[in-house]
Amino acid sequence: MNAPLRRVTVPIEGRAYEVVVGLGAVAELPSLLPPTAKRIAVVSQEGVPVQIETTLPHEVFCIGQGEQHKTLATVGDLCRGFARMGLTRNDVVVGVGGGMVTDVAGFAAASYHRGVPVVHVSTTLLGMIDAAIGGKTGVNLPEGKNLVGAFWQPSGVICDLDALTTLPEREVRCGYGEMAKYHFLTGDDLLALDLTDRVARCVEIKAEVVASDEREGGRRAILNYGHTLAHALEIATEHRLAHGEAVAIGLIFAAHLANELGRIDIARVDEHFEVVGVAYGLATDIPRGLDADRLLDLMRKDKKALDGLTFVLDGPAGVEVVPGVADEPVLAALARML
Repeated sequence: MNAPLRRVTVPIEGRAYEVVVGLGAVAELPSLLPPTAKRIAVVSQEGVPVQIETTLPHEVFCIGQGEQHKTLATVGDLCRGFARMGLTRNDVVVGVGGGMVTDVAGFAAASYHRGVPVVHVSTTLLGMIDAAIGGKTGVNLPEGKNLVGAFWQPSGVICDLDALTTLPEREVRCGYGEMAKYHFLTGDDLLALDLTDRVARCVEIKAEVVASDEREGGRRAILNYGHTLAHALEIATEHRLAHGEAVAIGLIFAAHLANELGRIDIARVDEHFEVVGVAYGLATDIPRGLDADRLLDLMRKDKKALDGLTFVLDGPAGVEVVPGVADEPVLAALARML
């Protein structure tokens, strides 16, 4: 028998919504649609393994694959399509796909008519525990990733675990890289949970953090644990290293850096290796040929870096934002890994 569906509430004040997790969860989509909706604009991509079933009039808009299509031009094309089909503020956009789809669909929904409801049907592990939850939408500019966007909370999210059976192995690894960070945000033994409960618990953790800091003014930054080096690695490798793979390496670096700063002991560093490298089987080494000074320079440009080098680090009080980190311990931590 299939495990029962899990429902998690994201408790945004005045705009709470449900996330439905489990096998066959897409059947619950009608319960998440706004009651006013008379039309659905479905945003997806070729090859996405989930088809939605609805009695409402709907039109499917397929966007291109890859970061090169995560642009304002794509959002403009979607909004023109919404206009042609007569979509109104009382209707709904449904994003069906991975993180790129939900980011783009969410931003298009936030922009069209200055805000149309959106429901996300996430089809990747990375999207289920990260991109589809929390209301951050956006597209890229030539100058950087996700530089244009909006906070636009969905009306609901579907995490149908059936979609994961079709994922390429690398996509699964990317999801595990993001999932690994949740092991260090609480004291939960996530490895003791089955997949449905583990995904639901990751959603609960993110939901609680997002509800306390919806617009990333402070605490929400802890969700970027492992991401400072990860973003630098993505840029330095011209995205040959995928996001989740980079986060896995970034978690190990963050543990080394916290140890260099005296925030955690070597046993806690070993716990990071046990989760990232052993339990999830992810690579933990910085790719060969990368330069420490180049990575340091890229980390200076991280959007958290408001007061010198800023990192999210483990410590006696748990994972927290640590500003004003000197170059020396960062280079020492990188040297351990290069």
